[in-house]
Amino acid sequence: MNISIKYLTQLYPNKYKALDDINLEISDGLFGLLGPNGAGKSTLMRILVTLMKPTNGKVSMGGYDLFKDRQQIRAMLGYLPQDFSTFPKIKTWEFLDYSARLAGLKERSKRTQKIDELLERVGLFDAREKLTSKLSGGMKRRVGIAQALLGDPKILIVDEPTTGLDPEERIRFRNLLTEMTKDERIIILSTHIVGDISSTCNDMALLNLGKLAFKGSPYELIDMARPFTFRLEVDDAMLEKLKQEHIIISTVPVDNGWQVDIVAKSVNGFPAKNVEPNLEHAYVCFMELLI
Repeated sequence: MNISIKYLTQLYPNKYKALDDINLEISDGLFGLLGPNGAGKSTLMRILVTLMKPTNGKVSMGGYDLFKDRQQIRAMLGYLPQDFSTFPKIKTWEFLDYSARLAGLKERSKRTQKIDELLERVGLFDAREKLTSKLSGGMKRRVGIAQALLGDPKILIVDEPTTGLDPEERIRFRNLLTEMTKDERIIILSTHIVGDISSTCNDMALLNLGKLAFKGSPYELIDMARPFTFRLEVDDAMLEKLKQEHIIISTVPVDNGWQVDIVAKSVNGFPAKNVEPNLEHAYVCFMELLI
């Protein structure tokens, strides 16, 4: 399976260019789409799931043209939007049963079997009789993944799936997505949370102001940041000076003051040493120094 995006542009009526000449190839596995709010990620997701027609460009999925073969492409897609919601007064299994009927699963016994399989897979079988209004935020997100998988999609698109989740649920959700890559499908994870990409994806793209700023592995982005990532131990006065002159990634109290990580092209005489960057260092470095 392959997604090919060529010269994709989205210009809104107010002349705002949400996407600007995007060229991107995506193949099987978990693909991370990273960028700040307003970068164009959600616009791209809406185009890929056929909810929006772009101003210009071409998209193909598995050899089908996104604009000519919409029915075939929709049959291959599963989608979990950022604003996913359920009906509050029905049970978890009832919501999935309703979604399954909309997806074309007409035979009741097959629907029941599929729903039970998916509830087991997302860790919600014991909650199948619960009202959806009684589920936690993370559990609702897992219901969203279950409904997106009802049609056994070859392409699964999830938009900002871990926003608002506590750390435990975020880890559980990321692990769930990783497990699903065993089924030889494309999973596109669109997020502004750097940890979601570093923990799950071997391939990624970085959008900024509607443009494709980077395409490659997280390790390649990290490698670009190595010459520009530093750690210092400073007192209060030097910390204030650092804040004025450099981009600070983290500040941790230590016995004699502060341990500070920064990204910079030059440390300007500060007592700094290079430190191994993580993806958060690399993301800030790329966005602030290298674009």
